Amino acid sequence: MAKGPVPAPPRSTPRPSVHPAPVAVDVPASVTEKVSGAASIVRSLEEVGAEVIFGIPGGAILPTYDPLFDSTRLRHILVRHEQGAGHAATGYAAATGRVGVCMATSGPGATNLITALADANMDSIPIVAITGQVGASAIGTDAFQEADIVGATMPVTKHSFLVTDADDIPARIAEAFHIASTGRPGPVLVDIAKSAQQAPTTFRWPVELDLPGYRPVAKPHARQVREAARLIATARRPVLYVGGGVIRSGASAELRQLTDASGAPVVTTLMARGALPDSHPQHLGMPGMHGTVAAVAALQQADLLITLGARFDDRVTGQLSSFAPNATVIHADIDPAEISKNRTADVPIVGDLKEVIADLVVELGHAHAQHGKPDLGAWWHRLDDLRSTYPLGWTPTADGHAAPQHVISRIGEIVGPEAIYVAGVGQHQMWAAQFIRYERPNSWLNSGGLGTMGYAVPAAMGAKVGEPDRTVWAIDGDGCFQMTNQELATCALEGIPIKVAVINNSSLGMVRQWQTLFYDSRYSNTDLNTGHETRRIPDFVKLAEAYGCVGLRCETTADIDATIKRAMEIDDQPVVVDFVVSRDAMVWPMVAAGVSNDDIQYARGMTPAWDRDE
Repeated sequence: MAKGPVPAPPRSTPRPSVHPAPVAVDVPASVTEKVSGAASIVRSLEEVGAEVIFGIPGGAILPTYDPLFDSTRLRHILVRHEQGAGHAATGYAAATGRVGVCMATSGPGATNLITALADANMDSIPIVAITGQVGASAIGTDAFQEADIVGATMPVTKHSFLVTDADDIPARIAEAFHIASTGRPGPVLVDIAKSAQQAPTTFRWPVELDLPGYRPVAKPHARQVREAARLIATARRPVLYVGGGVIRSGASAELRQLTDASGAPVVTTLMARGALPDSHPQHLGMPGMHGTVAAVAALQQADLLITLGARFDDRVTGQLSSFAPNATVIHADIDPAEISKNRTADVPIVGDLKEVIADLVVELGHAHAQHGKPDLGAWWHRLDDLRSTYPLGWTPTADGHAAPQHVISRIGEIVGPEAIYVAGVGQHQMWAAQFIRYERPNSWLNSGGLGTMGYAVPAAMGAKVGEPDRTVWAIDGDGCFQMTNQELATCALEGIPIKVAVINNSSLGMVRQWQTLFYDSRYSNTDLNTGHETRRIPDFVKLAEAYGCVGLRCETTADIDATIKRAMEIDDQPVVVDFVVSRDAMVWPMVAAGVSNDDIQYARGMTPAWDRDE
């Protein structure tokens, strides 16, 4: 049985993504006062260091909203949809490294959170969802607005609690925050019966956590680290395959040290953009379905993969049986369930990547002393040739509209690397990953694993709340934007001045691309009519203004820079920019679903030729 004192960090201190062992805390004398269960929820959130709650009240959670009204330590932000609350909590957590919090009522309020919880689960984001439930005596009777949200969310959360006794509230909330933020981060749901919220209780903050079987391993096994270092020191074609776990663990500085010490090329997955600066000469960019040719080739031709916090996702590996066929695999991850799940690891390392990589740097120095530094000249010659032969780029459009890649590239160049960029899902997401240069971690937020349309606006809202001094741009598609743009009202009323670039190709762009390539250009139900010059439905500029935001439109390439600069001048209101772009632009390079990465296309009908000789 795992036990440890409950951490209660000061509110001004960011909560790390992966905690060390909890430390003892002084329990305030007031913790023994008589309160309602609802007041106990609010007190618990204050004690655990929460700062912001994104939520919507309703009948089953209403008792908690009454004491929340009096809290001076918790800011509640009233969203317009529970999915928005969940994504906002995710954006807050991803931008800050602290646990995000969302709140909803029972039944449809709670079920509306499920997409956001599943999204956070896939991308390892620490959030805690507090939901109301019908009274304990009514559970199981199909009472009004009853739903088994614990059962519904079990597959898409790290853990879910049902609380029916008011005395249990502090311990469950403390445990929820601990589980969400330790080990592999993830979402935790705490469902609290209305009867427990209304019942009197004595508030007691737990001195210890009692979580049988929950023992996340932080310190890696020294022997495995030594063997990994030996392999790195003797490999001829090593590649550092970096996933989002490096960002979640706060290990970017350690990654930089390992990169410099190893001399190996580095690829950063969609979830790891920014883990290593794009300006680093050893960085080949993003691998996978829409990765750079050099990054994909490096993985395919490697003799050693140093896999750090990545999970061999199908969008990276392509046809798994043909992925990196000649590579020995080192796989380090905080989650032992990921090791050898998709690709067998020759050297498995379980641990917090911040510690794993730090230990690996030390051991690599010893291995170099014993074996010498490998000559990677031939390997780099091959990769540099691919990097220069097949750079990222785009071709002029045939319809006269702006190239979306150009728009996104200019946003990145004008706004700069200190901003936070949040993408929806689709073509614009891939272009934002490709053409914006990321120089620091936590500057790129997107829905990677679940691929959730509608993520960008509420996640950008949450990111701006968590990092108010940074510029936050949502790079959204006209399809994604229409799913959650009601949160612009929240932004306008709450003083959250995000900026939204709607990459408006009047289509469900990625689906249309697949229809072009694989369905003989039969465009079944992908025309959105948002960019039609005479009949825009909706008109995004008017929509922005109706929500209390500034609306701008850019229809020509010549106006791109001036429009972005105008948006940057406005910092007291949310801004929505309707960038009307070509609907025929496609994302390249591309590995079609289910085929080998060796069949990557650099452009339509053009497959790169790379030398696979030893």
